[in-house]
Amino acid sequence: MAHDYGYFAWYELITTDVAAAATFYRDVIGWETQEASTPQFPYVLFMAGQDQAAGLMALPEEGRKMGAMPRWMGYVGVRDTHAAADQIKHLGGAVYVPPTDTNIGRISVVADAHTSTFGLIDSLQVAPQLPTDSSKPGRIGWHELFAADLDAEVAFYCKLFGWQKADNGNHMADAYVSLSAGGQVIGGAFKKPPKGSPPFWLFYFNVDDLDAAAERVRAGGGQTSYNDEELPGGLSVAHCVDPQGASFALQGKKGHAPKMGWSTEWEGFSSRGQLVAPKPQRKSEN
Repeated sequence: MAHDYGYFAWYELITTDVAAAATFYRDVIGWETQEASTPQFPYVLFMAGQDQAAGLMALPEEGRKMGAMPRWMGYVGVRDTHAAADQIKHLGGAVYVPPTDTNIGRISVVADAHTSTFGLIDSLQVAPQLPTDSSKPGRIGWHELFAADLDAEVAFYCKLFGWQKADNGNHMADAYVSLSAGGQVIGGAFKKPPKGSPPFWLFYFNVDDLDAAAERVRAGGGQTSYNDEELPGGLSVAHCVDPQGASFALQGKKGHAPKMGWSTEWEGFSSRGQLVAPKPQRKSEN
């Protein structure tokens, strides 16, 4: 499986405060850090026990000047980043960083035809996350695309990586599409509301106790948007923003009842394609 292509193989947090981010994710998820810098490329690894879970690096100054914000980046493994980058341009996408050799492998930062950013990687120099790792604590358990044009963006990734639509199991084919690679469901996509954030990929981190982890997010200066519906397998989710502004999500079993101040929806959807019905408004007592 280590040499399979078309899967998300690596994840990276690009942020404005590396030290603060290392502390925040250690406290929230339990990741430790390991130095992996070279003289030309400062870099830190997030470690889930003995496993390399993700990377951590500073947002380059030129990126900040252009308005780039802290974000999580997911890299899809490919045979040849040059060929994949060329195909992305042919499909109407953009190549922001051309194929470049780094200390984690040969990477390219790209976007689909509706500006959702992601990465390509080949010749990995780090241990990739395998599809079988997606249920392990501290690893990435789900990938979700907030799409501007659901049909067009799903078609883009299916053509690029050979992904296929999968049965989402909840009869929401018009609203949510589950995606599979090599016969395994790896993520989903739904059409985001016209207003709000631009299209983007959201990554879900596995935790044992969702409520406790979400409280640690808030204690560390982050924000949470909590969904109180239980998903198949007994999991629940919380969408989060870290103190530097990078969006991510948590998934795990709830440890106790949610506390006041948590919302129950994010852009109209819960995780994994379960639609959240608007709650009725209480009538004014005046």
